[in-house]
Parts: sequence; structure tokens; C-alpha cells
Amino acid sequence: MAKPKRRKSEYVSGKLDITFLSFVLILFTIGLVMLFSASYAYSYEYYGNSYKFITRQALFGAVGIVIMLGVSKIDYHFWRRFAWIAYAVTIIMLGVLLVLPPMVDGMDVKRWIVIGPVNFQPSEVAKFAVILLFSSLIAANQKQMKSFRFIVFLVLLLGLTCGLVVLEPHLSATVLIFAIGVALLVVGGIPKRYIFAGAGAAAGLGVLAVATGFIGYGSDRIKYWLDPWADPTGLGFQTIQSLLAIGSGGILGRGIGQSRQKYLWVPEPHNDFIFSIVCEELGLIGAMVIIILFCLLVWRGFTIAMRSQDKFGSLLAIGLTFQVGLQAMLNIWVVTNTIPNTGISLPFFSYGGTSLVILLAEMGIVLSVSRGASIEKT
Repeated sequence: MAKPKRRKSEYVSGKLDITFLSFVLILFTIGLVMLFSASYAYSYEYYGNSYKFITRQALFGAVGIVIMLGVSKIDYHFWRRFAWIAYAVTIIMLGVLLVLPPMVDGMDVKRWIVIGPVNFQPSEVAKFAVILLFSSLIAANQKQMKSFRFIVFLVLLLGLTCGLVVLEPHLSATVLIFAIGVALLVVGGIPKRYIFAGAGAAAGLGVLAVATGFIGYGSDRIKYWLDPWADPTGLGFQTIQSLLAIGSGGILGRGIGQSRQKYLWVPEPHNDFIFSIVCEELGLIGAMVIIILFCLLVWRGFTIAMRSQDKFGSLLAIGLTFQVGLQAMLNIWVVTNTIPNTGISLPFFSYGGTSLVILLAEMGIVLSVSRGASIEKT
């Protein structure tokens, strides 16, 4: 019996994956609690209002959850028609950043676009744009994945995005976007010889960029990663305070709200280094629970991908969940001084309303893929 034709509606009525949704909501809830605990002292000291960060984050989070559930009802194929548009808009925004004045005095850093009360980093949009475009192109050109010309075309698209992001400069976002693109190429079926050749070329370019000073701040970060106590009151200060917070937490932690390092020792504890406060208050056990939750989220996202009814949905779910897992891993490695400080946020935990909304909307797309898979099974 022939399969019924796919309906043309832009909405999908299948059952969403409750397991994946549960992991998202649990991480979001724990993230809000820890954000408030980590931020209230800093918020009161600099803004005279202990609730400044948590109020804004909770508001954006509520909006993000509504958007996530709404997006989960939209057929994920709907977004495919906007793949090139999203990529083009991203490139334009990244280009605009290069001509804008720096937002931080004394630092040539250009990462944010401000529109009224809203500010966001185009690099956040770039992650999604690369995932969407690569998923669309690879799914539509599966037979071309062994073609050198087609692979070069994809690499050039990825290289243009990474090149603009690294000029901000934003090394962590560059690494993340590059890794996402490579992961989708690998899953898409790129020959192994190209994988090894590309990995060698990328490593060589990275070393050359740092050695020649093209990424000037990179060499300093490597230096103080190896020995943060070489400059304990300067470039090594944040790492040292983070490690002290982690060590202070021990196995069971000091308890929620009981961190000492958040009292203006860890710089901006509500941002990239919030995991150090998590470790201090929840201890090793609490930190491991959160790491396991991230692992379970990625596992469930990959399970949804494998059950997807087509290649596009599979690649989309893999790319979006891989992004969350990799970003969480890199953040934790930075906070524990496993790798140099790259300035990368912890998904669902670090402060940032716009990025939280984008993240939740992306999780909504994964849920949409799960709805489509449930229809296919029935």
C-alpha cells in the first residue's frame, strides 16, 4: 500500500518528545535558580537592585518557552526556505559589526548589535544559520558529498562565517561554529580523507594565527592558562578565583546561596563563569548532575535525529543538539582551566535574554522534528 502524501500544512500535529522537553525545562529551571544565586550580590553592588538580572532573564525565559512550544508546532521544513536568507542576513550583520565602534572602552571588541533595549550577538544567529544552511544543502545534495567541488563550496561558506566572527574578535564562537559545520559534514557523509586533511589544515592555521599575532589576545590567554598565577591580579585573576570557588565547594557544596566567591571575587559571576558558582554551592555531586543532564539532552536530541523522517530533519536535530552539548563542554572546560579562557557562555545558565530566547526557539525546532517522527511512526 502506497504511503499517503505528505500534507502541505505548515503545522505538525504529532506528539512532541516529552523526554527532550523535560531535560530542557529542568536545565532552564536550575539555570534560573543558579543565575539568581550567582548574580544578586553583583547586581546590588553595581545596579542597586539584586533582582535586575534574574527579572530580565526570567521574562525572556518565559517568552522563550512560549516561542519554543509555538515553534514545535511548525513543520520544521518551513524553515528550509529561509536557509539562504538567514545565512545572507548573518553575513551582513557580521560585516556591519566590523565598521561599528567598539562597545568596550580600551578594547577593540565588536560583538554586539544594539537595537533599542535589545542587544544581541550576530554570532549567536550565525550558529543557527550555518546549521540550517548546511542541513538543507547536504540533504538536497547527498550524492554530491563525495564531490571535491561541492565540499570546497561548503567549506568556503563555513570559512566566510568563521572569518568574520574571528575578526570581532570572538575566538570561542569561531571554534564553535567551525566545529558545528565540520560535524554536519561528517554526518553528511564527507570522505574520511577530506576530514583528516581539513583537520590538519585547521590546526595549522590556528597555530599560525596565534604564532604570528593575528589573534593577538590568543597567545596571552594560552600563557595565563598554563600559569594563571603569573599574573594573579590581572589576566590570571578570573581563572584563579574560579578554581578557588570550585575547590571551596568540595563534594557536597556550601549550599544554594552560600557561595563566597560570588561576592565580587569571580568577575561577573552571572556570565561565562557561572559554573564555578554552581560548583561552589552544589559541590561535585551537583555539578555532575548538571553535566549528566546536558549529556542526556544531547543523547535525546540525537535519538530524535535518528528517528527523523528525512535527512534534513536528522541533520537539523543533530546540529542543534550538538551545539548545546559542545558549548556546555567548552564552557565547563574553560571554568575548570582545562582549556584557555575563550569567553563562552553556559547554555540555560549564563545571563543573556536574547541568546536564551534563540536557544529555546532552536530547541523548539528539535521538538518539531520529534513531532514529525511520531507521525511517521503512526
